[in-house]
Amino acid sequence: MTLPNLPNALTLSRIFLVPLLVAVLLTRTERWELIGAAIFGVAALTDWLDGYLARRRRQITTLGIMLDPVADKMLISAAFISLVQMGLAPAWMVVVIVGREFAVMGLRMVAVDKGISIPASPLGKGKMATQVVAILLLILGEKFLGPVAQLGLVALWVTVLLALVSGLDYFFRFYKKVSSEDAPAETQA
Repeated sequence: MTLPNLPNALTLSRIFLVPLLVAVLLTRTERWELIGAAIFGVAALTDWLDGYLARRRRQITTLGIMLDPVADKMLISAAFISLVQMGLAPAWMVVVIVGREFAVMGLRMVAVDKGISIPASPLGKGKMATQVVAILLLILGEKFLGPVAQLGLVALWVTVLLALVSGLDYFFRFYKKVSSEDAPAETQA
């Protein structure tokens, strides 16, 4: 049996950190904010690192391509849903963000079935960055950040906006690719 390559191992570690993150956030043990922020920060770092290493080492695999977005969605959804449970994030905002995540994941599955590739866009990457910032700021809160913690809500609003815009972007790019494939080939006379 061969061990998974390092990028895939990082992606798997992100998945395994999700239940630990939820347990720390929802049980609110002593210093839960610091522990939760550290777990989330490490998990978010693996998202950047696995892609970087896969490209640099030329270890891009089908497993990694399929598993990475699932790991991202698990991490982000679990963190945001936990923040709603804790009263630190409005539920409607989290529904928009998580709903977008699963809609785009479904769209990507349909695209793969049709042999279409829809790569991540700068808007999607920006959304991911604002999600990470919002979650970290909301976890640490005023106890550790003082008035700066209010930026967590600002980052959450930016995340909702980017979730909507990037979600529409994915759907338009998908529609454009599907439409161009379905168009009849021009015949030459």
